[in-house]
Amino acid sequence: MFALADCNNFFASCERVFRPDLEGKPVIVLSNNDGCAVARSNEAKALGIKMGDPLFKIRDIVEKHNVAVFSSNYPLYGDMSRRVQEVLRTFAPSVEQYSIDESFLDLRGVEKADMAAYAREISRSCRRMTGIPVSVGIAPTKTLAKIASKLCKQYPKLQGGCYMHRPQDVEKVLRKFPVGDVWGIGRRSVKRLNAMGIGTAWDFVQMKEYDVRKLFALPGWRTWKELQGVPSVEFEDYLEPKQSICVSRSFAKEIRDVGDLCGQVATFAETAVTKLRKQGSLALEMAVFAMTNRFHEDDLQTFASQLVVFPDGTDDHTTVIVAAADAVRTFFSHRYGYKKAGVVFTRVVQKEGFTRSLFRDSDTDERDERLSQAIDAVTATFGPGAILFGIQGDGQIRSSHEQQSPHYTTRWSEIPKVSVK
Repeated sequence: MFALADCNNFFASCERVFRPDLEGKPVIVLSNNDGCAVARSNEAKALGIKMGDPLFKIRDIVEKHNVAVFSSNYPLYGDMSRRVQEVLRTFAPSVEQYSIDESFLDLRGVEKADMAAYAREISRSCRRMTGIPVSVGIAPTKTLAKIASKLCKQYPKLQGGCYMHRPQDVEKVLRKFPVGDVWGIGRRSVKRLNAMGIGTAWDFVQMKEYDVRKLFALPGWRTWKELQGVPSVEFEDYLEPKQSICVSRSFAKEIRDVGDLCGQVATFAETAVTKLRKQGSLALEMAVFAMTNRFHEDDLQTFASQLVVFPDGTDDHTTVIVAAADAVRTFFSHRYGYKKAGVVFTRVVQKEGFTRSLFRDSDTDERDERLSQAIDAVTATFGPGAILFGIQGDGQIRSSHEQQSPHYTTRWSEIPKVSVK
């Protein structure tokens, strides 16, 4: 058996953990720069607020119904996700984190007579120990487990846990489950299936194996088998190293000063190289870009970029940050106001086993590595931004987050205070 643990309305739930007065009230969380709604509580969804709605378009709804609005607080959400992961790892031998709010549990070898009760126990433990509501679905395959977790959200009487394994129960669910909501079936496939008169997951299961392989290749065939209760999607209890890493942000106001833009891009580069080092990789190429505000049609528009090549690969903080700032200077123009910028490691390889040039200066490499390790240690102890390069300025990203909640669990100065009277 496999389980899928899905945190309900995760970002909004994280905010409610520290604001219990918002329980039962509409809550939304905005994207970077306070642009669009990226998370909504059930109450907010009921008001008609859709995923991706720009704030300016729903402001009337927000004001009329007193919707609680938060700027995104990713350090908080990341830490709360980690806490949920720690709870889940006490229930299964292996856990695969699929996203910040979803994880698969491999329950093979877990001997439980009542899996439905086990699913509810996992859900209750997550809520009790982290404050986050979690829907847990258990089934013979990962795809069916994902469907079972969705049933928990639709039917509160399941109390956060659903065990779906009997063939007759699976068939009953699949007959009503839209094929477009099945994990692994993309939008293009949905259009083709609908054109063939296939609207539910059960209709898809009834297709002939030859037709599935011909029309949807191996990924579609695996989903088809999974819906029949045959495990076909591998379980991975480790994260594959990313083959590209991107860090970009929109700014609250257009940047027209080259030093300011260099500082912002340097901070993005610092974040990117930290991620690179955590997964034990090297960057062979880095693209640095900046663009104007496309919504200001009367202003001069541009999308400028510069490709930086590291022939021997690098994971050195100094090398990457200096290269990123130099790239900005090559394309910066005072004619434009830059609204968004970023860095992308477009070619990433694993450091272990990578052959580097014999003509590299080993003494310089050793010195640079010691410095990078020291930066890693300080950052790990005191958090991002604890140590900065001069070019980064104050290290603050010029984005709008006027309604951001405190960093309750990741910043000492913002830990909640409790007074006893």
